[in-house]
Amino acid sequence: MNSTEKPAVNFIKSIAVFCGSSDSNDEFIYSQAYELGRSLANKNIDLVYGGSKLGLMGQVAKGALENDGLAFGVIPEFLKTKEIVHRELTELITTQDMHERKLKMHEMSDGFIMLPGGFGTFEEFFEILTWAQLGLHQKPIGVLNTEGYYNDLLMMFNNMVTKGLLKKENLDLVLVSDSVEILLDKMHAYESKIETKWLTNKEQT
Repeated sequence: MNSTEKPAVNFIKSIAVFCGSSDSNDEFIYSQAYELGRSLANKNIDLVYGGSKLGLMGQVAKGALENDGLAFGVIPEFLKTKEIVHRELTELITTQDMHERKLKMHEMSDGFIMLPGGFGTFEEFFEILTWAQLGLHQKPIGVLNTEGYYNDLLMMFNNMVTKGLLKKENLDLVLVSDSVEILLDKMHAYESKIETKWLTNKEQT
């Protein structure tokens, strides 16, 4: 690093990725999931994800593992079947339910990235984003907006600010790029302006 470069604010050793367990019919979206896993491996960032071998989830894990990265799956017991679970991960962690899964992914990760996905992806992303809004963590949260997949959602976020239903400082919690490398750079440089509170056992339930 030369004297003109700004040092990274965050040391990120692991990132939790939220994304679809289905295959996209968009080849570029499908390939970008693999590319994210590859990039994490090349930067020595561990992958934490939902543990499936299917869809975009499987591609992220494949990208990490095929490039000598570490991939940790976290999956609730009721989803742990031979049809979906990835058997070649660095470690597969089983939880009792979906809520415990998100808590475990939070504990294991220094940041979060949402790739294209469906309702389950939204559910995971919005809960971790809400925790940040409430000051329960200050970890960077990224959206990989591949081919403008989340353009409409981002427009809605801005409309929420315009209508006075979302504070601009809370919108600023969401880091967005259509480039894996740029998004990771934003996450390294991120600095939260929201005061942190501790996530207690009572608040977790």
